[in-house]
Amino acid sequence: MKTLADLLGFIVTMLQAWPRCQAVRILETNQFAARQFAVKLRAELTSGAFLQIRLYRNEEHLDYAYQLVHNEWSVRWDNKEHFPSLRSYPHHFHGASGQVETSPLTCEPLHDLPLVLNWLADFFGQE
Repeated sequence: MKTLADLLGFIVTMLQAWPRCQAVRILETNQFAARQFAVKLRAELTSGAFLQIRLYRNEEHLDYAYQLVHNEWSVRWDNKEHFPSLRSYPHHFHGASGQVETSPLTCEPLHDLPLVLNWLADFFGQE
C-alpha cells in the first residue's frame, strides 16, 4: 500500500470493523508528493481508551507509531531509531511501566495493524 488513499482506506475499514472500536477520526492528512505523506488517526475504543496511529511515508521508507492511551498510562509501538541494541531494531514497544522491548511489527500496515489489534483484544480481555 503505497498511496495515502489506499492506506487510509485499509486502516479505517479495519478499525471500523473491529468490535472494540466505537469511532474513527482522521485527525491529519498531508500529501507532500505522490509517495510522500503523513497521516494521523484516532480510534475511540469501547473501553474508553483510544488508539492513535501516526504514519509518515517518504518513498519506500515508513515511520510509524501505534499508541494506546488508557486512563493514566499509554503503550506504544514505533520504529524511531533509538534502541540499536534490540534484536528487532528499529522496531520496538514501549510498555506501560516504561520498559522498552522488541516488537514484531515490520513497517507494513497490512501486517502490523492486525498484530496491534490482537494485542489490544488480549489486553482488554483481561480487564
